[in-house]
Amino acid sequence: MAAIEATPVRVLGQTESPHLRTELPGPEARRLIAVSEKYEPRSMSGQVPVVWKRGERVWLEDVDGNVFLDFSSGVLVVNAGHSHPRLVEAMRAQADQVVNTYDFVNEWRPRLAQRLVEITPPSLDKAVILTTGAETTEAAIKLARRFTGKYEIVAFHGAFHGRTYGAMSIGGKRASSNTKGFGPFLPGVIFSPFPYCYRCPFGQTPDNCRLHGTDYLDWVVETESEDNIAAVIVETYQGAAGSIMAPDGWFPKLEAWCRKKGALLIVDEVQASFGRTGKLFGFEHYGITPNILCLGKGISSTLPVSAIVAESRIFDVLPAGSMGSTHGGNAMGARVALENINVILEERLSENAAAVGESMLGRLRDLERRFACIGDVRGLGLVFGIEVVRSKSGREPDADLTKRIVDAASQRGLLLIAPIGFYGNVVRLAPPLVITEREALLGIDLLAEAIEEVVSQASA
Repeated sequence: MAAIEATPVRVLGQTESPHLRTELPGPEARRLIAVSEKYEPRSMSGQVPVVWKRGERVWLEDVDGNVFLDFSSGVLVVNAGHSHPRLVEAMRAQADQVVNTYDFVNEWRPRLAQRLVEITPPSLDKAVILTTGAETTEAAIKLARRFTGKYEIVAFHGAFHGRTYGAMSIGGKRASSNTKGFGPFLPGVIFSPFPYCYRCPFGQTPDNCRLHGTDYLDWVVETESEDNIAAVIVETYQGAAGSIMAPDGWFPKLEAWCRKKGALLIVDEVQASFGRTGKLFGFEHYGITPNILCLGKGISSTLPVSAIVAESRIFDVLPAGSMGSTHGGNAMGARVALENINVILEERLSENAAAVGESMLGRLRDLERRFACIGDVRGLGLVFGIEVVRSKSGREPDADLTKRIVDAASQRGLLLIAPIGFYGNVVRLAPPLVITEREALLGIDLLAEAIEEVVSQASA
């Protein structure tokens, strides 16, 4: 399918281009940021100083009337774009009926569960609706341990599965700000390297690396496991670690390893699902089928909604009342998520992500050749990681330059999330899936200008 096309229209009072009316932050933004700094802990900080007011498709307006092109999707949530009319209408329609029903059945929760079962592999035939991604990974751990009667969970270096305690315990970087100082964590978690080929811990390439197969995983289990493995949990791409994509062939080997060991395969698609990677689900790229699938973020493009979809034989071990959530499956969230799935399918946003993403990746490869500070570019659909380094040969991470690139981009009206990655040196690009090719390439041009500016300043 060709990418979505759109003629220039007026958006948020401007034509389809960023427009900054004030310095950043503007006067109203400064006032609200001061309130935030006074009453909220600094754990909430880290983003560029922009105070959002409203959004439309891929455009955002701040409280001072500045208009930005959004390459964050609100941390990969608004796959269907900001304020999609059908989702807004679903919220309005439900707001004056009922919202929270706890675990009493409402009109929309079972319909959403049914839809999730319909669009996932046939073996995944039951779904439970929750609120956050972390809630799904916590529930997946409990479910795997209960079903198998075993307690060990294999996870991967660099993984991020949420900020609650169990989710942090299976996160793969202990020294990160998300986890440092909160230990000790849950026992029974075994870590193995994820195939981060640009920074391979063995200094190898995918065609000649023990990590690319499963023999190193065998070694880790042999030395650290009590042969009590309940499950392996893995992201289809590692988001927080720097948008890291596994090499071809790795996921099928991992799936086969799980089957051989009798371990459940838990796939965390909180970031990767609902069209983000150019397919409805990221695991479709690799021809694998999870036993337990964790979903969130783009499931609703709006409200806090998440879900686990799994095999009924696994769910059947749970007695009544053993898995639920105060707000999980509330009528408004479930109704909006159901409508969002329909939007993504009917507007073919997965296909648009694939087409526009291919154009973006080509342009980003040009930037990689142009700038010595770009060590690696990787992407799938409409999620990309740009690794910023001091030199291509040395590959030394340059977190300071990365932060300045993100700041300089915002000054041009391109909104990026704060740097990510093991070393804080990865720029993440993740625009809403409704973006047109023209808008996407405009964003790349603005990014190129920002890189040019900070590189020139650094060399002056």
